[in-house]
Amino acid sequence: MTDTTSSRPVAVVTGASSGIGAATARRLAADGFHVIAAARRRDRLDELAAEIGATAITLDVTSDESVAALAAALPGPVNVLVNNAGGAYGLDPVERADVGQWQRMYDVNVLGTLRVTQALLPALEASGAGHVVVIGSTAGHGVYEGGAGYTGAKHAVAAFTETLRLELNGRPVRVTEIAPGMVATEEFSLVRFGGDAGKAAGVYAGVDAPLTAEDIADCVSWVVTRPPHVDVDLLVVRPLAQASNTKVHRTP
Repeated sequence: MTDTTSSRPVAVVTGASSGIGAATARRLAADGFHVIAAARRRDRLDELAAEIGATAITLDVTSDESVAALAAALPGPVNVLVNNAGGAYGLDPVERADVGQWQRMYDVNVLGTLRVTQALLPALEASGAGHVVVIGSTAGHGVYEGGAGYTGAKHAVAAFTETLRLELNGRPVRVTEIAPGMVATEEFSLVRFGGDAGKAAGVYAGVDAPLTAEDIADCVSWVVTRPPHVDVDLLVVRPLAQASNTKVHRTP
């Protein structure tokens, strides 16, 4: 494992192999954290780790054994956990919804966040100033047609985060949800539509300047670098063109 010095705070980022996770790992490394970058695709992790001086750990958040291995590999106390691993699958109405896709969304977004948070809480508390950051979504604070599976999962993530904050009150662990709106990353919509590049591109068609992964990494950086007594409970961030989940300005 990459050597870490006692003077460097430690940040664990899940889903770090691409998109928001990779951008967050880069930003936190630049902020002075030793980053533990965790995800399934080890080849991408190794490239990222070499680039920013991080520790790469293979992680599948849907596996109890994989999450336990992550916890066992920690170098000691952890200052920040960024629960970023997640995803959306499908955009079918409820009457045609694929149960398997819903199950996958709940296992990755909800149960994955639960598994990793449970496993790392002792290390976070041991730091004396831990911080759990959950990358939620505006889908967790509003609904839209065709999105019941994903919005349901992200609503559960929002409820998880709020409940965790109540349960940890009085202990040295902050809890923050960052809820992005439209973020144009290389994979999110492509995965949602099963690799259909045309449908994926259509999500952002005519939208002037959707958010980028780096925009969300900037938000993560800001909340985790506030003084330890400052807890940003919820940060909702959208591109200017998106007024709500269902109202987006598009140019022809």
